[in-house]
Amino acid sequence: MILHSNVIGEGNPFIILHGFLGMGDNWKTLARKFSESSFQVHLVDQRNHGRSFHSDEFDYELLAEDLMHYCQSKGMSEIILLGHSMGGKTAMLFASKYPDLVKKLIVADISPRYYPVHHDVILEGLSQLDFSFVKTRLEADQVLEEYVPQIGVRQFLLKNLYWVYKGELGLRINLEVLKENVSEVGEALPAHAVFEKETLFLRGDRSEYIGEADEAIINSHFPNSEIVTITKAGHWLHAENPTEFYDAVIKFVN
Repeated sequence: MILHSNVIGEGNPFIILHGFLGMGDNWKTLARKFSESSFQVHLVDQRNHGRSFHSDEFDYELLAEDLMHYCQSKGMSEIILLGHSMGGKTAMLFASKYPDLVKKLIVADISPRYYPVHHDVILEGLSQLDFSFVKTRLEADQVLEEYVPQIGVRQFLLKNLYWVYKGELGLRINLEVLKENVSEVGEALPAHAVFEKETLFLRGDRSEYIGEADEAIINSHFPNSEIVTITKAGHWLHAENPTEFYDAVIKFVN
C-alpha cells in the first residue's frame, strides 16, 4: 500500500514527514513557500496517520520501508528529505538505509537517541473522545482540555477530527495501534546507521529535545552535519517561528 500525500508545486522533489499524531497537511503553509523555490513538495501521511492506511504494525523500520515504496511509486531519487520529531526519526533511518535516494537531509528537533514515553496523557485524552456523545469540535476540545491544558497542542490534535458521515465525528489516526506501540516512537536510531551526506539539524531554543549532550551522538551518525538553533521556538519550531525556520532550510538546500 502506498502512503497518501498532498503534492504542491513543480520542480525538485522535497518530502516532508510530520510528527507523532500529526499529518502532512500540518505543513501546508510552509510547503507552499518551499514550492516557490522550484521544489515539488510532497506532504506525506505516515502509516496510521492522516489519510494513509491503517496497520496493526508500527515501527521505524516499517515507516522507512513505506517511504521507500512511496519514492519508488513516484520514480523519485535525489530527494530533499525533512522530518519533524517522529518524522525526523523516520527520515534519519531512511537516509541511512537508502542514501542513494537522498540528496540532503533535514531533521527538526529530534536526536538519534532514545526518548522515554511521554505521550501517555495525550493518548488517554484522545481515548476519552466518545463520538456517540461528542458531536462537535467544541465538545471534543472540552473533553481534551481536562488532559491537555495547552490550547495550541489541543488545536494540533483536533486536526485529526473528521466527519465520518453527517453528524458523526471520528479520528483519522489509528489510535488503538498507536497507543499499543507508543514506545516505538522513542526508539533510538540503530548504532550502525550512518548517513554521510549533508545533514541539517534544527532545534528550538526553548526545546529540550536536542541538547549539548546530543551533539556527539548526532555527529557519530551524521558526520557531515550541522546544528542550527531557531529562536523563540519550542518543539513545534516550524509553527512557532516559521520565518526563521524557512530561512534556515532554504539556505541549507540551496
